[in-house]
Amino acid sequence: MRDLPYDTDDLICALATPWSASALAVIRTSGKGSVEAVSRFFSRPKALLEATGNTVHHGNLQTSTGIVLDEVVITVFRAPASSTGQETAEISCHGSLPGLRRILGTLTEGGFRPANPGEFTLRAFLNGKLDLTRAEAVQEVVMAKTERAQALALDRLSGSICQRINTAKSKILDLVALMNIQLDYAEDDVATVKIPFETLDEVERELKVLSASYRTGKIYQEGVKVALAGQTNAGKSSLFNLFLKEDRSIVSDEHGTTRDWLEAWVSLEGVPVRLIDTAGLRETSNKVEQEGIRRSREMIDGCDVLLYLVDGVQGIDKNDRDFLVGHAEDARLIVVHTKADLVPIRAAQWLWVSATTGVGFSQLEAALKQKVPGMGEGSAGTAVIDSLRQKQLLDRAIGALEQVRQGVQLSVPLDMIALDLKDALDALGEITGEVTTTDVLDRMFSSFCVGK
Repeated sequence: MRDLPYDTDDLICALATPWSASALAVIRTSGKGSVEAVSRFFSRPKALLEATGNTVHHGNLQTSTGIVLDEVVITVFRAPASSTGQETAEISCHGSLPGLRRILGTLTEGGFRPANPGEFTLRAFLNGKLDLTRAEAVQEVVMAKTERAQALALDRLSGSICQRINTAKSKILDLVALMNIQLDYAEDDVATVKIPFETLDEVERELKVLSASYRTGKIYQEGVKVALAGQTNAGKSSLFNLFLKEDRSIVSDEHGTTRDWLEAWVSLEGVPVRLIDTAGLRETSNKVEQEGIRRSREMIDGCDVLLYLVDGVQGIDKNDRDFLVGHAEDARLIVVHTKADLVPIRAAQWLWVSATTGVGFSQLEAALKQKVPGMGEGSAGTAVIDSLRQKQLLDRAIGALEQVRQGVQLSVPLDMIALDLKDALDALGEITGEVTTTDVLDRMFSSFCVGK
């Protein structure tokens, strides 16, 4: 494609599996003539040259001088019936890092260049194998942190967003056709066309629902940052370990054992939660602990949900009270009284948890869910977006449709109203990639894995 910083017709190769020692690895190639180029290093070149698409061939990969690099299986895909729409050969080999370097080096000597990040998916988009929403979903599937997040990304990959957008565009095009009739025959004896507001309302409503789903999509893809805060020995590390169901954080009766924040990912009903165990808040002369507390305060300030732990045995003291007063209006705050197993008589209005017995943990999870926006709204089969780019374009289309309504109500000339409809169509076209620019594509695919 013109204006991109590289030629999308070049022969490219890249490792599609992680760069680490493994039993097997896959090296992808793409581009016109890629099968022929690979055949020069294959022990059975004729088999590859005569191979039809979707066939598998066993043999050795070797250098131009005949030195065997590895025993491999090569899968051949003929254009356009491949993932990129181009001729493709995928090499399955052993996952030895030195071996992978030698194979990639040999392919490079044979005319291939290393693929850029996301270039395989970009070629699939440019060759009509994916629309832009499905292309974005490829990376979202790879980066999903929970099963539900992956299910939602797979739903986008199947084309659910594109279908919604195309349905909305079809209805807007019907409105454009009605206006064009009036514009083309304005001076003839043609009845004045009435804008079907029910259609306009329907499209706008559908786009608003899709735009609003960004809140849900964002938390499932990016996760929620939850910080455990409180004084030393309030039970933060114990509760952290209970969430993880493993002894990850050091638990000790000695004050100040957590000198820095510790984090781990957990799943809360399919929502990825970045759980952060912070250093205990207290006055101290220890320079290392002071730095840990400073960093912990940064994490507290930047979290999405704040769990403030109070030692249930000691009760709320002045330091706890000062912190809680300072966060009285903080909508992120959940106050948790710990060590419930050691307190026989507990105030009913407080949230009590025991990291030892698990008492109250389900109530804590319920309170946490209420603080997470969009929790439970996303499910497989539901069109949910998690791309800010898509949301901004949806909002632009919605704004253009609102301008159409206002224009009709104010008796604005039809040609001006038609421009607003065109703007709505252009915005929706940018979502699927019908209307786009090379700088948008370059920026989008540069965040992908190299093998994608």
